[in-house]
Amino acid sequence: MIYGNLPPPANTNGTTSYFDNFFTPGIGVSDNVNSAIVGYFQEVTGDAAAGSTLAASVLFTASQQGIAPMTLIDQFRALTPGELNAYLTMFLNINRAGTSLLGISNSPQTNKYITRAVLP
Repeated sequence: MIYGNLPPPANTNGTTSYFDNFFTPGIGVSDNVNSAIVGYFQEVTGDAAAGSTLAASVLFTASQQGIAPMTLIDQFRALTPGELNAYLTMFLNINRAGTSLLGISNSPQTNKYITRAVLP
């Protein structure tokens, strides 16, 4: 097959794995661990709803990676707020598809032939 000036697709069936994490079973943690993690993120965010949502996302990612949630929170407590934002961005992207990364600006380089052919 001829692709012209476009590169050949690396994976012709790349979209099939996009929803792999969607139907995974829920995670189970004790009430004490859940309360500690939710309380920590509510304190960090200053909002109850945002803290609960962020805690659920961190718990899910930690469960998928086999990381003990309380060990993770202890590591988060040692970080400055700027470091925490950067670390959370990368930590939450571990389980996401490369096409839907959170908090990362992705500006793909435009092919020079396409740029030349498009009128300003």
